[in-house]
Amino acid sequence: MSTPRKAATPRAVILMLIFVVAVPLLPLLISWRWDWWQAWVSAGATILGFAISRAVAARRNPDLLAERARFLAQDDAEPWDKILSPLVGLGGGAIPLVAGLDARFGWSAGFGLPANLVALVVVLAGNLVAILAFLENRFFSGMVRIQTDRGHQVVSSGPYGWVRHPGYASALLMYLATPVLLDSAWAFAPAAALAIVLVVRTALEDKTLQERLAGYREYAQRVRYRLLPGVW
Repeated sequence: MSTPRKAATPRAVILMLIFVVAVPLLPLLISWRWDWWQAWVSAGATILGFAISRAVAARRNPDLLAERARFLAQDDAEPWDKILSPLVGLGGGAIPLVAGLDARFGWSAGFGLPANLVALVVVLAGNLVAILAFLENRFFSGMVRIQTDRGHQVVSSGPYGWVRHPGYASALLMYLATPVLLDSAWAFAPAAALAIVLVVRTALEDKTLQERLAGYREYAQRVRYRLLPGVW
């Protein structure tokens, strides 16, 4: 019988506070514009989405929280993901960082309220899909690895019936909509770079799963698209 893993370590708690609380608040902390409602909504969506998904997962899939708490500590993670996964984390932090600097120094003219509201809908939709994917897939690890120690199986229900990587698809939506929500044209630079990293990571993960996870190749034949239905 395997020894239960701790769901939280001091390192995991510190990383969570940085990336889930401090990073979403960067636009406000940098610009010092406390009446910036778009920044409050953006940060709130991120923090609330994280809190909801983890609270429900703690009841449904507590072992998943333990798995994700071992981020960057998985010896059997794919070597390329030990590079790409941290890049995704850093890229996700670069978007609010640049948006905050943009607001502080007035680099961008902004997109206007209608565009802000459309972007908000996209961000909320992305958060919803991310939450559904997290709750549906008990193997939703922070690192790409074949989880033989956890009985890794193909998940095809919920949003996994729409695309093969709904977690990445939702992240892509949120990353590309956030610059519009935060009125920052300059934030598209890290968002575009992050989108490229996500596409590369998706391609490599999908190839790994098709080669090494039983049943995934058949699943890929049923669900044709990786990220965007009708496109790829």
